[in-house]
Amino acid sequence: MDIREVKEREPSLIGKLIEVWESSVRETHLFLSNDEILSIKNYVPEALKNVEHLIIAEEEEPVAFMGIENESLEMLFIAASERGKGIGRRLIQYGFDNFHINKVAANEQNPQAIGFYEHMGFHTYKRTDHDEQGNPYPLLYMCI
Repeated sequence: MDIREVKEREPSLIGKLIEVWESSVRETHLFLSNDEILSIKNYVPEALKNVEHLIIAEEEEPVAFMGIENESLEMLFIAASERGKGIGRRLIQYGFDNFHINKVAANEQNPQAIGFYEHMGFHTYKRTDHDEQGNPYPLLYMCI
């Protein structure tokens, strides 16, 4: 498994990462409807192109990725077929070691993510009733 930061964000890579994103979201974000997932998917390419640090985990193809801005983990997605193999832990450790990540926001309705981040040492310091787009999906803000 190779973990590396991507500087060149070519359309073919973005397309593969969108596939990873959708696989991950459909597995973990059970509170979202199909229409909501498809709507959010429209914004993913821009997020991938604009995040300060884009790190991918790949074998022959990308299987997971994370985005980091200012020591904050902005996104972490692992293909459904790759969950439970330690890739998330390895990515977070890479983020700790190379980018000093110390905060993350996660959907409260995604208990697997909350449990994972707690296992990695994060704790909740704030909760909101809505996500950053104003949708009724509470966020938990977590820090080390």
